[in-house]
Amino acid sequence: MRESPIRAALLAATALLSACSQRDEPRQTSESVAVDIAQDRAAPPAAERSGLRVPGISPQAAPGVAFSYRYRFVLPDEAIAGVQEQHAAACEKLGPNQCRITGMRYTLLDEDEVRAVLDFKLSPELARQFGKDGITAVEKARGKLVDAAIEGEDVGSQISASQQRSAELKAELTRIEQRLAAGGLGDSERVELQQQAERLRQQMAGEQGGRAEGEERLASTPMHFDYTGDAGFTLGGNPFGDAAHSAWASFVTMISFVLLAVGVSLPWLGLLALVIYLLRRWRRRRNSAPAA
Repeated sequence: MRESPIRAALLAATALLSACSQRDEPRQTSESVAVDIAQDRAAPPAAERSGLRVPGISPQAAPGVAFSYRYRFVLPDEAIAGVQEQHAAACEKLGPNQCRITGMRYTLLDEDEVRAVLDFKLSPELARQFGKDGITAVEKARGKLVDAAIEGEDVGSQISASQQRSAELKAELTRIEQRLAAGGLGDSERVELQQQAERLRQQMAGEQGGRAEGEERLASTPMHFDYTGDAGFTLGGNPFGDAAHSAWASFVTMISFVLLAVGVSLPWLGLLALVIYLLRRWRRRRNSAPAA
């Protein structure tokens, strides 16, 4: 039985659509993979997604504001020295023009209790990332960030106001110098104008020094790292360990107090014993003496 022309045309169209669908399928798969890769690249690392991060403030978002960063970390006491060295090495790697260490302290408070401090001055554009990298190094050492503060001061406005004051002072100084140059002044008036001019010059020098200090604050961002050992601080949620540490610390405190009390009272007890001994000896001598 012969097929009708309409049915043959429908079969041909179906075959053509099927072939086009098969050719388009690899391209759709490729586009899907490309989108997934782009999303993976845009997504932050797993550690950053799961860990707590401090809200960052970019210096570009607040021009003219001088920032200062303060971080406090709690981590195992035995890891503090190593993390402190890592942070110092990271600063040294940036070079003195980008990062300078301005202070360092490491204190062993007890047999196993450590406190440390590290201070830097960084280029403003590097401070935010340097702080993030510092937090990452602490977290790798089984520590955590427990306090952070980013403080800012609008130094740019202060510099602008100082420039305006300097312009006014300069205009006043120019007027006084022109009056002095004109002549025809009495001695007292000349002396008074000269004193005014000297005060104006001193004020202008003070304004210039303040602007230089403000520009220095804008050019370098101070950062403070404070390291505290985990003694008495629950990092891993182990209340038994904290209770044992507290009990031992209390016992050591009690022993120290007892030894201190003994050390303070021992000389007085010795003196009292000597007095009692001498009194008893004197009484025995008196009682044994023959009656007159």
